[in-house]
Amino acid sequence: MIRRSYIAVAALISLAACDDMPAAPATKYEPQDYVQFENAEWTRDAVIYQLNTRQFTNAGTFAAAQEHLPRLADMGVDIIWLMPIHPIGEVNRKGELGSPYAVKDYRAVNPELGTEEEFRAFVDAAHENGLKVILDWVANHSAWDNPLTEQHPEWYSRTPEGDLMPPQGTDWADTVDFDYAQSGLREYMTQSLVYWVREFDIDGYRADVAGYVPLDFWETARGELNQIKPVFMLAEWQTRDLHRKAFDATYAWGWKEAMQETVSDGGGAAAIRGYYDSQQTTWPSDAYRMVYTDNHDQNSWDGVASDIYGPAYEAAIALSFVGSGIPLIYNGQEADLDRQLEFFEKDEIEWREGRYDALFRSLIALKTENIALWNGRYGAPMVEVPSSAREQVLSFVRGEKGSRVFAVFNLSGEAQTAEFLLERHTGNYVDALFAEPVSFGEGEGETSGLTLPPWGYKIHREVP
Repeated sequence: MIRRSYIAVAALISLAACDDMPAAPATKYEPQDYVQFENAEWTRDAVIYQLNTRQFTNAGTFAAAQEHLPRLADMGVDIIWLMPIHPIGEVNRKGELGSPYAVKDYRAVNPELGTEEEFRAFVDAAHENGLKVILDWVANHSAWDNPLTEQHPEWYSRTPEGDLMPPQGTDWADTVDFDYAQSGLREYMTQSLVYWVREFDIDGYRADVAGYVPLDFWETARGELNQIKPVFMLAEWQTRDLHRKAFDATYAWGWKEAMQETVSDGGGAAAIRGYYDSQQTTWPSDAYRMVYTDNHDQNSWDGVASDIYGPAYEAAIALSFVGSGIPLIYNGQEADLDRQLEFFEKDEIEWREGRYDALFRSLIALKTENIALWNGRYGAPMVEVPSSAREQVLSFVRGEKGSRVFAVFNLSGEAQTAEFLLERHTGNYVDALFAEPVSFGEGEGETSGLTLPPWGYKIHREVP
């Protein structure tokens, strides 16, 4: 009897103690977030705008570009990505002005673009207009005449004969490859990244050919940058491991390739649907994937976006904003950029009121106002709405019932009538671009389908 009483008292004491104990830790089988850092709050609904300072204005300077900042803020973009701003190498230079990706000094400003004070004023003005600024960073290689080649020759890759060499397998003859097996190089490059954030208050980086540089370098650098302020990091690469501790966003080359395949093959939704399916099944939902219809590489080397996409250009722009991903606008797209800008020479953008300016503004506003369209983990997944024209038409909803976005894209060169199946989309909406009301369903006054012209699209915003 005494033993039983002792056991009962002990059990009561144990239960009472449990009230003060923390909850048992999650088991090793609980799902874990892949991304191991918090995205800066201002990135969650962000739209990126790429700015080539050399070509952006007649003067080609920070001061001249600064005059455009109120217009860009009014347009609704959030992040200004500046192409490399550093002095350009002269040895083995390509063209008259050279490539900004042949960096002569990582801690200086190209005098052709302005002074350090003028760059600081540009960043300050951007912040005053509610914009963030990220710099294009070339960590993999430098110019031949970068002083580091003489001060630290051990930091560079070598041919079997012991000579400096461009990055292997490239035609970047105006640059020489770094060797990231050298800890001194890693420290120098990390502290150079820190320098611009600490001294000029920039907000992050776009990393050129990020996959050419070891991942552990980027992870260390990201950790040091975040100790100064929350930053945004964009990698010119597309592997999921970059997202874990280093980069918020990676290039969605797969999206661009799928859209261009759709146009070149004569239409059909299979390629782009395959991209989105793969994105949802094999990539972490936390990841921002940057989607775009134009950028400096495509414009300079592949062709004019409006020519590449042809009659599908407007639909491609719209899909880049309402599908999953963080969208990019290349400078001049809003002014109907209709030529390939010279890469190594001065070639000013012709500014005018373009036909796509209003479209970009509307799409940015739609993305900003609808949480379902936000970036990465902060937005909603795409849920297919099957239709009778599935081979040619991509249709999907994003968001919870009552606040959904319902989008339909005819990805073919012929008119299509799509009768929607299931009830994933039924409800009351307004056309997000033209404010016309429409109800989807089977009841009186409702519609069960849509007819779209070649490469036509509709975006609907649900209303209570």
